[in-house]
Parts: sequence; C-alpha cells; structure tokens
Amino acid sequence: MAPILALTLDLDDTLWPVLPALERADQAVDAWLRQHHPEVARSWPIEAMRELRARVAAERLDLAHDFTTQRQLTLQHAFASCGVADAPIDALWEIYFAARNSVELFPDSLPALQRITARWPLASLTNGNADLQRIGIHAHFAHHICARDSGMAKPDARIFLAAAERLGVPAQQILHVGDDPSMDMAGARDAGLRTAWLNRDGARWPDDMGEPPELDLRDMTALADWLEAQHPIP
Repeated sequence: MAPILALTLDLDDTLWPVLPALERADQAVDAWLRQHHPEVARSWPIEAMRELRARVAAERLDLAHDFTTQRQLTLQHAFASCGVADAPIDALWEIYFAARNSVELFPDSLPALQRITARWPLASLTNGNADLQRIGIHAHFAHHICARDSGMAKPDARIFLAAAERLGVPAQQILHVGDDPSMDMAGARDAGLRTAWLNRDGARWPDDMGEPPELDLRDMTALADWLEAQHPIP
C-alpha cells in the first residue's frame, strides 16, 4: 500500500469535546441578552433559542454547510419577533464565537499533533466554525478547510477532494482522521481517502455504515504511534 503523505483531521470531538464549549457559548449569549435586552431573553431562553435554530436549519437547507449564518439568522428572528429591528448581531456573534472557541483539548491531542506534524502536512477539515488561531493550535496545520468557505459540508466527497487539492497529495495517500462514522469515515472513504476512526468511547462500528474504517483508534496517541510504526524514519 502506498505510504501516507498527508493527513486531514476533523476538529470537534476529535481534538476536544465540543458540547461543553457550545453550552458555554449559549450561556454567554443568554447572559448578555438578560443584561442588555431582557425582553428577548424572556421570550427566547436557551432551549427556545436552540429550537429556533433547528427550525432555521430545517427551513434553510441551502445553509446546511454554514452554521455561522444559521446562528446569525436565528438571532435576527428572535429580535424581530420582539419588535427590535436593529439586532446587535455582530456583538452577539463575537460573544458566542469567543466562548465557542474556548475549548479544552483532550490530553493526548497536542502531544500527538506535535509528533505528527513534525513529519506530515496536516489540514483541518470541519463542518463547524472552530477558529484554530483563537484556540492556539493553528501553527500545526498547513491548511484549514471548513464547510462554510467551501460551500459544501462533510460527508460530501467534494470537500475531501478540495482538501487533497490544497495539500497537493493524491487522495489515496491521505489519511482522514475523525470521530463521526458518517460525516468523517463514510465521506472520506467515498472520496478515496484512507480512514482512521478516532473512537474514544470504544463504540462498535455501525452495521448500516458499510465498510469499516482502515483504523479504529482510541486516541491521538494511538494515531501517532501507528503512523510512526508504519513509516519509520530511514
């Protein structure tokens, strides 16, 4: 089998747990609303705001790749329903975005990144809106490919192929690493990339997801170990 020449890497729930950050972000927005626009906060508490965002996502399938615009439209709707035409979207988005990117990496993530990127170019490949600069790990990535900028989202094969083009490496010599069986593993497989499932919980591969990934790994350390064992320094 041809050697691995580059990697693409999912972010949320691969390098850090995303739900705590999303929870903090919703709470930060809610706290700001309660202080500055209590009428909006009363009408749209956190759970109601989440339900509204789900409705926006269901109605705007053209924005399936763009979580940022989905959230901004949600805020605009919430303010408009309270009779506020000029919603402070930019201020609220900065509050949300700062909290959403206040993540805590899994303990194995950074040491493994350092080992891997010493030898292989790495591109992040995400449907979300994580900001590697704010998180402080941008120096480990040669490229950052996100659904919003690409106009398509995983598991669409085109976003994986766009990453391969950016890396300048044939798809079959790129290893995609991620936690989601459908978005990451099936998407990468269909695009012709090799696949490594970061399976931190030791879950069973879903029967309805077709061929299992090439690798089933418990953490990023196991990934770095496998890469170094398969591709020893001459």
